[in-house]
Amino acid sequence: MTDLDRLAAEKYVLLTTFRKDGRAVPTPVWAVRDGDALAVWTVSDSGKVKRIRRDGRVTVAPCDVRGNPRGAALPAHASICDRDGTRRVRDLMKQKYRLLGRLSLLGSRLRRGEAGTVGLRVVLDG
Repeated sequence: MTDLDRLAAEKYVLLTTFRKDGRAVPTPVWAVRDGDALAVWTVSDSGKVKRIRRDGRVTVAPCDVRGNPRGAALPAHASICDRDGTRRVRDLMKQKYRLLGRLSLLGSRLRRGEAGTVGLRVVLDG
């Protein structure tokens, strides 16, 4: 089993982005396999999206719901999906997280609208 397979099988993944001064900002997120990458779904104007837009360097690690790491952090690069990519990420989230995923996506769409969330693609280094 590859590192990507192990991370994709986790319920939560700790996505760590980096501020301009280099400080790490870890966030537990849902993640799903999307071909050769992990896909993450998040709020469009979140801090992590702003940091990824500036510098796509991230790390990912398995974690629990509170963000406590349960394994080694792996270096990766994240990019922000376009509208079609974000739609694909939403569909993948619905498949993996079933009813809870569907309810979360619906609630988010009602609160923020279609453009209020965005997909992220995380490709492991190496």
